[in-house]
Amino acid sequence: MPSASDPTATAPTAAVAAGPATAGPAAPATARRRYGRIAQAVAVLLLAAAVLAFPSLAPNPYVLSAGIVVLNYAVLSTSWNFVGGFTGYISLGHGALAGLGGYGTALLVTRAGLPSFVALVVAALLVAVLAVPIGFAALRVRGASFVIVSIALVLILLLVFQSWASVTGGSRGLVVPRPFPGLLRPEHHRVFWFLFAGLLGLALLAWWLVDRSRFGLGLKAIREDEDKAEALGTPTFAYKLVVFVVSAAFTALAGGLYALWFGDLDPVFQFSILTGSYMVLMALLGGVRHLFGPLVGAVVVGVALEYFKVEFGNTPLHLVATGVLLALVVLFLPDGVLPAVGALADRLFRPAQSSIREVTAAQLRDERAAAAAASRAAADGPGAPAAAAVSGRPQSTEGRA
Repeated sequence: MPSASDPTATAPTAAVAAGPATAGPAAPATARRRYGRIAQAVAVLLLAAAVLAFPSLAPNPYVLSAGIVVLNYAVLSTSWNFVGGFTGYISLGHGALAGLGGYGTALLVTRAGLPSFVALVVAALLVAVLAVPIGFAALRVRGASFVIVSIALVLILLLVFQSWASVTGGSRGLVVPRPFPGLLRPEHHRVFWFLFAGLLGLALLAWWLVDRSRFGLGLKAIREDEDKAEALGTPTFAYKLVVFVVSAAFTALAGGLYALWFGDLDPVFQFSILTGSYMVLMALLGGVRHLFGPLVGAVVVGVALEYFKVEFGNTPLHLVATGVLLALVVLFLPDGVLPAVGALADRLFRPAQSSIREVTAAQLRDERAAAAAASRAAADGPGAPAAAAVSGRPQSTEGRA
């Protein structure tokens, strides 16, 4: 029979003692993660099915066109979330980037004679290139200063495009040729619904990839504490500039696609601070740290805007009603809709987790006795720790002899 000093005698006991403590919580956690992934996959499939079925379910062309507006908001808010969600920088100037994408696409079609979708891609690339010097200037400041710089960008471009009437059409606006002139208006809406859905899917995929990359970890470090991230060696300015350019490209694509769909551009509408404000509100409403947060916010705010416009016409009351709705949501759901729903699901469906403080007095006494015995056995010499740890009491002098 092995002695107490034999390490093989205590190994099975330690394994048995440690087995339930470590494997018990791990198995439910693994199962919850697996079920969470399954639920996410099912949610994505249901969302894709709803997007594909909406054009057939829309009762009339107006509802379909309103759906396209909401989808455009979803693309814009997701594009904004590359900057706001990852770095925490609140930009109200992304409406200017959307306006540049729209006017760039229109001018390349009308002035340069490029095909519509070639002009869309070229305009997005040009806006991305232009975003580099803009980012160099704007991203050197933080907080309220960055917000003011982003607003200034919108106002400057509004004045430029209103005054440069010989090129942009000025206050008269600019008519964009339809890319599918042979289609009737309902079929035109249907085609652009799927184009916007494809662009939204591309933006969501890019955000998902960044979120799970080392680059995304650096951006999140900037969001949490930029000074500490820089002190630890993260090239914060380069990271911010790259993600700003990516955000500008997707925003310009959304603006250009909207120009091709709507067919008429007005500087007051294209370079509006309200557009950038809507992007921020939609992302914050849904949850900036979630992939589908801006999409959920766009659905809530976009549907509310369209409903209030129908109810109150062109009066400013629709803005008041939308502001009241958003204020109520911010008061009761300050972190966004998706975080609130996730917290509710945790309380309802996940078992309560035991706190580390929930230890009985007897368990605490036994743990302290075992720790004291182990320390005494370690002081006495080799061979004693194993027996002391198992028995929970020190060995006598006779036993060691």
